[in-house]
Amino acid sequence: MSQFTNLDTLRFLLYDVHGTQSLLAYDRFKNFDKDSFDLLLDSAYDWSARHLYPTYREMDEHPAYYADGKVHTHEILKTVFKESGENGYIGMYMDAEDGGMQLPYTISNAVNHIMEAANNHVPGYLGLTTGSANLIASFGNKALKDAYLPHMLNGKWSGTMALTEPQCGSSLSDITTSALPTEVEGTYHIQGQKIFISGGDHGGVDNIIHLTLARIKGAPAGTKGISLFVVPRYLAQPDGSLIDNHVVPVADFQKMGQRGYSTVHLVYGENAPCQGYLLGQPNQGLKYMFQMMNGARIDVGMTAASTAIAAYHASLQYARERRQGKRIAHATAPPDESQTLIINHPDVRRMLLSQKAINEGALSLLIECSVLDDISLADPDEQKRKDAHTLLELLTPMAKAYPSEACRDAINDGLQILGGYGYCMDFPLQQYLRDIRIMSIYEGTTGIQGLDLLGRKVWMDGGRGIELLSERINHTISQAQSISTLLPYATQLQKSIANWQSCHMHLAKFAKEGDHIHLLADATTYLMMTSHIIIAYQWLKMAVKSADLLTISNEKQHFHQSMIDTMRFYYKYELPKTKSFHDTLMSQDHITIDMDDTTFAF
Repeated sequence: MSQFTNLDTLRFLLYDVHGTQSLLAYDRFKNFDKDSFDLLLDSAYDWSARHLYPTYREMDEHPAYYADGKVHTHEILKTVFKESGENGYIGMYMDAEDGGMQLPYTISNAVNHIMEAANNHVPGYLGLTTGSANLIASFGNKALKDAYLPHMLNGKWSGTMALTEPQCGSSLSDITTSALPTEVEGTYHIQGQKIFISGGDHGGVDNIIHLTLARIKGAPAGTKGISLFVVPRYLAQPDGSLIDNHVVPVADFQKMGQRGYSTVHLVYGENAPCQGYLLGQPNQGLKYMFQMMNGARIDVGMTAASTAIAAYHASLQYARERRQGKRIAHATAPPDESQTLIINHPDVRRMLLSQKAINEGALSLLIECSVLDDISLADPDEQKRKDAHTLLELLTPMAKAYPSEACRDAINDGLQILGGYGYCMDFPLQQYLRDIRIMSIYEGTTGIQGLDLLGRKVWMDGGRGIELLSERINHTISQAQSISTLLPYATQLQKSIANWQSCHMHLAKFAKEGDHIHLLADATTYLMMTSHIIIAYQWLKMAVKSADLLTISNEKQHFHQSMIDTMRFYYKYELPKTKSFHDTLMSQDHITIDMDDTTFAF
């Protein structure tokens, strides 16, 4: 059976690098132990190998499509939802009192990583169901919880988040979907359209619950007047039967990738009243939805990293089997005239290491974010909770954007390793490359993540997030400086950070002056510079832990040496890119601001 991820690497990151087992000290997670975590990871891998991985290419070859008033999807979704409900995969991190497993978010994300690596078309359906159910649990009254949570968590119903409209895209202040109060308190008639709704219709469940942003008649303009509604595809009757609620799919967008993951155009209340139920308080919808959206950004980053890790294993397998060309001889060795495995060619090794360095560095960052999320929820110390939340807010744009961008480049390297075969439908690399392309668009484009980081997150709480991040990086640098083989890399990271700090100070002048156009013009460049430094920090942290473990035992010697070697590769090939980012950010040429519109007039 082909390998789509490595559980040894996952466990190393979870336990050795990020100390996930320390979460067991919190009262919230007292019913678990490390063995139960490992059992869950093993069972998720086995389940994914049976159901998800074998259908990955089928879902691309036979994509979701719209016909006869509904979206048709692969039959495996029925099994996925049924068994996910039985196994507790839906709502893993949700409170036990709401029907969840109350697992650490970190372990839930580790399970999601396994599933995403096996088949990135499927877990989005489950993740959206968990996210929308968690919103109902967080802000819904007892009636809404009782009506929806049991069916969603047992896999009989699924959930979505419905934000985007044809006329406004990511500009949610411009939504026009309306909500008109009815005679029943808390109940509204919803009318409008939503597009690009992931999982908006499919054949895996009996009902779909749309968490929908709409504007109550008379509400304030802009984002201040947006409310959130629970809008079921079908209305449940007292006898358990379901009747049409007139929120209907009218199309499924045919995409270049993730073709098994439906993306639907929904119309609300066009021919008959569509009933929705206010979730929480009026005009607080965007605030509520951002709880789900922030988690969704981590999920997108995880999907990107997981997809790229699966692509890495596919290209690694190919490189270990394909013979082509002669091995380049060392100066003191006679040439070997026989064909060699392509993994022996230095340039192929470069591309394999590029994949490993980018993908596993991204996975480490995502696990760190997940641990911070758990601490922000469960630590008894208020200041520790606040600091964890602040640091998570700072890291989230990078945790979404870096995997979406860099892991796409990593998959491109994987396709290159296969040569012409990589471009052919017979091999999965072309599918992985098509699938990952959407990740830099989902849940806010890379440009939006840059604006979020440099326009908001960097300056929040007087720069407290940057302070906390610097403390963590400096601690890792200090550890590396005590290990002679890692000292040069600690020094290199310090120099890169000095360049980053000079950019930060340069941009801070614009922020202080309120010169937002010059502050944000190169926000994406700042985002990628900061991201590369964060991933370098992740790799130095992994190398420190591997070096420590090598001094204790020879067990898994090759594994830990590979971690150190991959860190060396990242510092040679990836971290130096921050110098070019520095030069761009410090440049006095403001071409994108100063240019005349006639530049594009041909």
